[in-house]
Amino acid sequence: MFKENTLVLFCLCFCHLVGVFADTDTVKSVSVKEGDSVTLQINVTEIQTDDMIEWKFGTNNFLIAKINGKTSKIFDGPDGRFRDRLKLDHQTGSLIITNTTITDSGLYELKISSTSSSGTKHRFNVTVNGSSDSPDRFPILLISAAAAGSLLLLVAVGIICIYRKQRTTDQHVETCEEVITYADPTFYKRKAQSAKQEDDVVYAGVVHRR
Repeated sequence: MFKENTLVLFCLCFCHLVGVFADTDTVKSVSVKEGDSVTLQINVTEIQTDDMIEWKFGTNNFLIAKINGKTSKIFDGPDGRFRDRLKLDHQTGSLIITNTTITDSGLYELKISSTSSSGTKHRFNVTVNGSSDSPDRFPILLISAAAAGSLLLLVAVGIICIYRKQRTTDQHVETCEEVITYADPTFYKRKAQSAKQEDDVVYAGVVHRR
């Protein structure tokens, strides 16, 4: 009987250790669209009163959130990038990141420790995907497209006006110009007074073409 109890206890301890090391080594991948919220959660329904929760970010392990008993604290993180965007679920210890940005991508580590256990770790590799049609960028793109369209329309109208004006000017000049294409000269002699020398007068028929 003693041997059986010892074997059962050994199996339970072994399973517990395997669970601890599995949580430590396993990295869960999480993908989110830029601007959306993401929740980093584990399979814990409720944390204990003596549990201490620590959330860290990046390879330098910046402390960004902490729960110790009934008290909790949230930090802004490196360069203040998480300011006013982090929330903690005090029941499960989950971390909520709101209005995600590209700089939020990276490794997140959760450590749960208590007086009765050595602690467990959970890791999350978060990837924030940029989105061209995100709510923050859509108005800017819409305004830019409208401005570009208006500019192209003004340029087109200007080109049409210049073309029509030039065409009207060319037609006016062509109408006013007359080209002499044929001349048939005819000579007439006019008798002058005896006191004056006779002058030759030349008459020519002219044909005009427009």
